[in-house]
Amino acid sequence: MSRVRIVGGQWRSRLLEVATVPGLRPTPDRVRETLFNWLGQDLDGQHCLDLFAGSGILGFEAASRGAAGVVLVERDAHALDALHKSAKTLQAAQVEIVRGDAVRFAQSTTRTFDGVFLDPPYNQGWLERTSPWLDRLVRPHGWLYVESEAAVDSLGAWHAVKQGRAGQVHFHLMRRSQE
Repeated sequence: MSRVRIVGGQWRSRLLEVATVPGLRPTPDRVRETLFNWLGQDLDGQHCLDLFAGSGILGFEAASRGAAGVVLVERDAHALDALHKSAKTLQAAQVEIVRGDAVRFAQSTTRTFDGVFLDPPYNQGWLERTSPWLDRLVRPHGWLYVESEAAVDSLGAWHAVKQGRAGQVHFHLMRRSQE
């Protein structure tokens, strides 16, 4: 069991447990700092979806920075257990944890979000599989954060407006092309 630190907001510096799950790589501190600088530190009132939650660190960072609601979707039982412990430790009432498959959730939910975090396991085609559902999931003028093993210029109607790289991690802030 390792730990990851929340870098900003009301829970700044709090440590969360990370389950030992193959392929689970919490987004590095430096990358999260950059992402939330891009988004503006304050996510007051926003509703966010962390579609491949894993450690949940992206969702917990959003909640720490004022997001009104955060949905974490995860299918691994060990990761889910750690997510529930983290939510309880932080008393994160605005965080909802959903056990399930990310693609099925994206296909079936009727909810929409201001922002979606997409940080799926690498080299398994998850971005391509979730791509058809993104326009329906994200509200007009919403944003998409994508983390992957390679640079991603576009994903359907979504185009990278900011991007960076930290070691093996390529990260992108995307917006719909009509905006």
